[in-house]
Amino acid sequence: MSSSPNNIRQRGGKRATTPNPDSDTALLNGSASEKIEQLKSATKDVVTKEWDYKLALGIITILAFITRFWGISHPNQVVFDEVHFGKFASYYLQRTYFFDVHPPFGKLLFAFAGWLVGYDGSFLFENIGDSYITNKVPYVAYRSMPALMGSLTVSTTFLIMWESGYSLPATIVAASIVLFDNAHIGQTRLILLDATLVLFMALSVLCYIRFYKLRHVPFGRKWWKWLLLTGISMSCVISTKYVGAFTFFSIGVPVMIDLWDLLDVNRKQGALGLPDFGKHLGARIIGLIVVPFLMYLFWFQVHFSILSRSGPGDDFMTPEFQQTLSDNLMTQQAVGIDYFDNIAMKHKETKVYLHSHVDKYPLRYDDGRISSQGQQVTGYPHNDTNNLWQIIPSAPMEGLGHKVKNGDVVRFRHLVTDTWLMTHDVASPFFPTNQEFTTAPTEDANGARLNDTMFEIRIENGKPGQEFKTMASHFKLVHFPTKVAMWTHTTPLPDWGYKQAEINGNKNIAQSSNIWFVEEVPGLPIDSPRLIKDERKTKSMPFLKKYFELQRAMFFHNNALTSSHPYASFPIQWPFLLRGVSFWTENETRQQIYFLGNPIGWWFASSILAVFAGILLADQVSMRRGVDALDQRTRSRLYNSTGFFFLIWAAHYIPFFIMGRQLFLHHYLPAHLASALVAGALVEFVFNIEPGDIASLSIKDGSSKVASRTQRSRPIRERIAGQSLVTTWAASGIIVAGLMWGFWFFAPLTYGRPGLSVDQVMARKWLSYDLHFAK
Repeated sequence: MSSSPNNIRQRGGKRATTPNPDSDTALLNGSASEKIEQLKSATKDVVTKEWDYKLALGIITILAFITRFWGISHPNQVVFDEVHFGKFASYYLQRTYFFDVHPPFGKLLFAFAGWLVGYDGSFLFENIGDSYITNKVPYVAYRSMPALMGSLTVSTTFLIMWESGYSLPATIVAASIVLFDNAHIGQTRLILLDATLVLFMALSVLCYIRFYKLRHVPFGRKWWKWLLLTGISMSCVISTKYVGAFTFFSIGVPVMIDLWDLLDVNRKQGALGLPDFGKHLGARIIGLIVVPFLMYLFWFQVHFSILSRSGPGDDFMTPEFQQTLSDNLMTQQAVGIDYFDNIAMKHKETKVYLHSHVDKYPLRYDDGRISSQGQQVTGYPHNDTNNLWQIIPSAPMEGLGHKVKNGDVVRFRHLVTDTWLMTHDVASPFFPTNQEFTTAPTEDANGARLNDTMFEIRIENGKPGQEFKTMASHFKLVHFPTKVAMWTHTTPLPDWGYKQAEINGNKNIAQSSNIWFVEEVPGLPIDSPRLIKDERKTKSMPFLKKYFELQRAMFFHNNALTSSHPYASFPIQWPFLLRGVSFWTENETRQQIYFLGNPIGWWFASSILAVFAGILLADQVSMRRGVDALDQRTRSRLYNSTGFFFLIWAAHYIPFFIMGRQLFLHHYLPAHLASALVAGALVEFVFNIEPGDIASLSIKDGSSKVASRTQRSRPIRERIAGQSLVTTWAASGIIVAGLMWGFWFFAPLTYGRPGLSVDQVMARKWLSYDLHFAK
């Protein structure tokens, strides 16, 4: 955004502070009353022209609602990721704790939609293709929430261009790219989060522009309103998905530039003292950081307050967290562990049991390293007698009934093979830096290898002397002499290890993936006092402690989403729309929903991005060579306003190149909206010429001769401007017509009907899109 007040226009395209050149000449020689009349006339023209924008906004908004809501009840089955976000809404309505890698705001909105229509959340959206009708799910109410947001996103795009002072044709082009885009439509007609994300990203941009336009009247009521609304909108973005951080960057950069300008003692508006600058800085910190963060925390508080019952998300949380949930099986079934009990230990993340069998490690591994040829210790996913280990005290202990406690040093005897768990300074099969786990025969375990069989039990967040229990005690098993933690991972061993998981000693003890728990103590008598459970009450836990625990789990599992997916795509493919995603198919009717953008709009917007970069490069080279091809006003608008839109696009696109998680085409939707803004702005730059943009003769005060020459040039400038306006409308009409055709042509893939013949499907495989029913 520009820092010059002359670059801010009133809505309708008229400049708010600088009269146009035609008025300049008259104002030179006219009386004060004439000047007033001229200004009144200009103001009336501004108000009149706003009706053009209002009419266009109304039409575009109606079209947005039609394209998003038409046939929204089809299909009446679970589609693609509705299995996730519909399920989460049901869990909210049932108050059942679940785990997801995304923040709660967007999912809470779906639950709110279900609550409004009185739904009880009994359907859990288990499988794609499950019938909504059979299961009596108010799915249209669910889908209406993102459809409403998708419709308002189109209107917001229009308002962004309008508030930025662009001409009506340019504004219509930008809004139409989003309005007639099949990807935006398809993603906002289903129970998915992206409609919420994109809408509030657009609202953040709109609110910031409104705030920026008030920069010369700071600390007023409207100034504070739009500052706070900017922060609240950004908070809603990051409270929906963590990629909302890109929106914070998009707004943060111009905010920092604006603050930097305020420090300049040579400002046209006068130097700003440090106390006043401190007020500006503090206001922005409050409005754009503090308030958004508090609102972000608020949604997590709502999340924890609603989800008070035990559910499928329990396993992702610590025992302390789980004890805050009612009906938690872990707290109900926890059994204290005594010495000499037989136990089965399970890894928290991979869910494999600590296992051993009589087979040995091979003499040499594939990389040539030599092993100890000891007995294999592995991770096994199924319940088996080879998973049982007897827990033995490290020092002689008389009698039975002694409790195992946190911090105890213990030993483990493998029941089936009568060998003792140990680790030593030998490299593990997959990790040369980690230690091999194996077992030792009794004579060695009680003799020369005694120290190698010693392990310390460290209960997570446990207190000294805390009782060691099944299920409730998540612990790390740390080798006492070498201080490595027992660890496993998902890469299977070769055939010699029966494709089971490798167990090794991890030198990074703090790593969260070192955590295990005891699943059961088999063989306890039915009348054992340990099986008698007292009535347990749910415990409390400070909000911030719950919040930080959930944050750690969310970030860890989000980064772990690295597995391949048949419809995953790379960021370099997105601007060119090289492939889409199959959402739903029905063989009998040959209907399908294929998530795909409007190729006309995507390719046009991507081309415009390249053109914009080329224009900036050419302008910089020209300026270096002493050629000033653009006037100051045009250059300022190009760099500041259009450049701001380009920054939004880059901030929402480029970071995906460094992400290691699964990525899909829908991740480009916020960037695509930004590219639509750039496209609209460039349409005006290329085609639209206003009278003030045309070079004219200099006007000198008191020179009637010059004024006369300027008067004679007026008809010429008006004629050129009129021709330019016609050209702009013609170019915009062609672009919008192309967008409408592309939308209509791919609409059957967006709405899932009608079914297409083989020839019709093949006609839409423009870039070898992997469509169904192509033969």
